[in-house]
Amino acid sequence: MNFTGIIIGMSAFLCIGIFHPIVITAEYHFGTRCWWVFLLVAVACIAGSLLTEATIPSTILGVVAFSSFWSILELFKQRERVAKGWFPKNPKRNSK
Repeated sequence: MNFTGIIIGMSAFLCIGIFHPIVITAEYHFGTRCWWVFLLVAVACIAGSLLTEATIPSTILGVVAFSSFWSILELFKQRERVAKGWFPKNPKRNSK
């Protein structure tokens, strides 16, 4: 039996599930100015994926990389959701 697809699918599912609250928390505390952190994580994971010879770790790093890229977009969308009142605004942070 080959569990590679199951492991990669489960990893993608968990990665998406983990990045969702990270984006919400990052926007709440830092606003959109932390987008570059997601970019650095994505670039580092792409480099790691390219340098890793094993299939499963390389694929998981690729999933994390592109989830991080997608999180940049979601960070700016989260700002819009906060402006619409769908999510709480951090009263201690000045929004720009």
